[in-house]
Amino acid sequence: MEVTYRFVNYGQRFEPQDSTLVLDVGMGTVPGVIDHHHPEAEAECTASLIVKHPHLVLDHIHVVDRLTIITHRLPDFDSLASIFLVLKLLETGRVDASMEKIAGYTKLVDSASLPKYIDLAGTPYAILRALFSGAKKSEEEINHDRLDEGLKFMRFLYAKAEEAHDIVECRQLFAGIDRYERAMRKVENDYFAYLSDSARGQTLSLMLPRTDRAGRKKVEGLIVFNPRSFLAKEWARCDKEHPQLGDGFGFLMSNYGNTRFILGVDPEQGINLKGLGGLLNDKEREKRIILARPMTKWYEGNCPFFNFRIVDSPQDGTALSPDEIVDILLFFGRP
Repeated sequence: MEVTYRFVNYGQRFEPQDSTLVLDVGMGTVPGVIDHHHPEAEAECTASLIVKHPHLVLDHIHVVDRLTIITHRLPDFDSLASIFLVLKLLETGRVDASMEKIAGYTKLVDSASLPKYIDLAGTPYAILRALFSGAKKSEEEINHDRLDEGLKFMRFLYAKAEEAHDIVECRQLFAGIDRYERAMRKVENDYFAYLSDSARGQTLSLMLPRTDRAGRKKVEGLIVFNPRSFLAKEWARCDKEHPQLGDGFGFLMSNYGNTRFILGVDPEQGINLKGLGGLLNDKEREKRIILARPMTKWYEGNCPFFNFRIVDSPQDGTALSPDEIVDILLFFGRP
């Protein structure tokens, strides 16, 4: 079977198409379109949806000579695991235990729920991030490089899972493989980049909504503009040295360039950002009217899987300045 790939913007909507699978994008969960970023989705990542509901693939794709797979630009762990799982599912016609292991691990990764005590340098997520970091090519080249590297990596994980290895954290899996050993060292060195980021970052105290009941919880947060660490989020959440409470930073805000900002919370702390996206969108609308720019919205994390734990700036870049975003955050997190 000949497979071609298309990479599209996050949040794009798709309807089912013949001989086509839309993965980790599309804003639907139906045969042919498998995505979890919409309010009606289950509390699963795309990879775990595929394993839980294989009919979403098998009822849509039968015997075909050519298959098109559509996913989002700059494919991440969930996107790449999903592509691997559908190809394996189409090859074998069933879900096996090793596929379930990969889907379960991907769900941990995509929900930012890797245990804090984990050795990041020995976990597949961090190693794949290290393999992707520092690329200086066109986006189209990066998309295809990530796809090739990611599928090779997923095949490796599947083979190790078949041998009954633990794939959540195990340095021995990657021992003796030069590119993976270099990636592990890159992860270890990334911690020092995080220390530099946190030293120049802004710490703050926020009162954020509780997820499981009414009221708010005091949380320590960190703002780092243009972090050099590619694992800043993971290091911040397991940081026992810099937060006063010693329980890691419960909130992190970072940006990439001057137009993309990501704000997120630690799932373990039982908090979310529900309502912050609405405040940002109100100010975004005001600013865009002044600038005569068409309105596109901040993503509010309004799906069961994320449950408002992440807020991401509009696809075409926010019109708001960093100071305006911080002011809105401080207003939202006031006592």
